[in-house]
Amino acid sequence: MAAAIIDGRAVAARVRENLKEEVAAFHAKTGIQPGLATVLVGEDPASEVYVASKRRSSVAAGMADLHQHLPADTSQADVERLLRELAADPAVSGILLQLPVPAHLDPAPLIELIPFEKDVDGLTTQSVGLLAQKKPGLRPCTPSGVIELLDAYDVPFEGANVVVIGRSELVGRPVAQLLVNRNATVTIAHSRTRDLAAVCRTADVIVAAVGVKGLVTADFVKPGATVIDVGIHRGPEGLSGDVDFAGVSEVAGLITPVPGGVGPMTIAMLLSNTLRAAELQYQLAQQ
Repeated sequence: MAAAIIDGRAVAARVRENLKEEVAAFHAKTGIQPGLATVLVGEDPASEVYVASKRRSSVAAGMADLHQHLPADTSQADVERLLRELAADPAVSGILLQLPVPAHLDPAPLIELIPFEKDVDGLTTQSVGLLAQKKPGLRPCTPSGVIELLDAYDVPFEGANVVVIGRSELVGRPVAQLLVNRNATVTIAHSRTRDLAAVCRTADVIVAAVGVKGLVTADFVKPGATVIDVGIHRGPEGLSGDVDFAGVSEVAGLITPVPGGVGPMTIAMLLSNTLRAAELQYQLAQQ
């Protein structure tokens, strides 16, 4: 029996509609319009497309578009200066530095200039620490989207065995921490894992976030398991993921497609983070 499809577009649409109402209610209560400052350095075509989508989505949700576009040759000092200005600007609820930045820039110290209460990507050291300690804070968007999808389809992961393939700071590590915080038993697999297929076959849930096209095949999957594909690869045949969708669909119980699975959730959770950031800053101002 073929796996049921986890429809990320439908879940993301529901999240956005709910957020639109929440933003309007927050604005009515406080007089504050949440504002998202996307920062794009250079003219990378893929980044321009991503940022444009984030900007359109934020406006559709009732947020202020506070986009900043800097030339590719902008110095480290000038990017730092802009980030400090945005950090101090009360109109800015959330700051997102679009990655990758041009090669002459060092992104790590730039990210650290974003205050945790405006860190809508959840990438600063303080945000990572808050996640690790299970304290309130802003969580990385794609990992949060994975959790939202699992919840939307009532996937039970308290006490479940979950294998996360990939240990990146952007997805693998934070999604593993989010799952641990929800009482899953999590194994992080990676390029040094022995017999990856055997490890994955123990899983009730597999999250593939390693960036290797078609890595997860049917022999990786326990019958009835849930498979979340975070990978995205562009080729002549279109978009595909880290999972061999056709083969795995014959074994899994639930599966995300590429496109239309995790991808739509990333921007939805960015919008959610921007509202949460505005709420957090409002609460801090009342103290």
